[in-house]
Amino acid sequence: MERLTEAQKELYEWLAEYIRQHQHSPSIRQMMQAMNLKSPAPVQSRLEHLRNKGYIEWNEGKARTIRVLQALKQGVPILGTIAAGGLIEPFTEAVENIDIAHLSLPPQAYALRVTGDSMIEDSIVEGDLVFLRPVLEPDLLKNGTIVAARVDSIGTTLKRFYRSGDRITLKPANSKYNPIEVNATQVQVQGSLVAIWRNYN
Repeated sequence: MERLTEAQKELYEWLAEYIRQHQHSPSIRQMMQAMNLKSPAPVQSRLEHLRNKGYIEWNEGKARTIRVLQALKQGVPILGTIAAGGLIEPFTEAVENIDIAHLSLPPQAYALRVTGDSMIEDSIVEGDLVFLRPVLEPDLLKNGTIVAARVDSIGTTLKRFYRSGDRITLKPANSKYNPIEVNATQVQVQGSLVAIWRNYN
């Protein structure tokens, strides 16, 4: 299949995740907002390219009928390491890819390798790979969800997420560790847990 440009790939991955979560396609306005665009023209252009390259299709003249036809990539990018204990620097570039064909994962899923023992009571131990999906609407995140969260000026950690008003608590699953309690403006939720993979070899 013809390769996508970065702009086309960004829209495609966002579209695929939105449709997977909501079971219908978004509006042009929602796509504009997600891509930080002020005009519908670039979105419509990218959609045409995606259709012409065989990644999506839609019913002419009908709103919200976009369907995803192709999976974009083989394997899931591993974006580094996440602390289940203290905090580490946030992840950026993919360092390797893992092909987990038997796991059903959302299109934008990525993996992080766990270090530390703060989540052992949730059966997440050092060396595990945790698979996460981007959180499209952090304000709707349910309390108790296991997330990768970046705390300003500190780093990124894997914890259970709790919100109360304008305060966020990131709670470990190990009584040896204290929760992290900060203002909501200091926390960026980077992903929510969808699967764990452990290699017993």
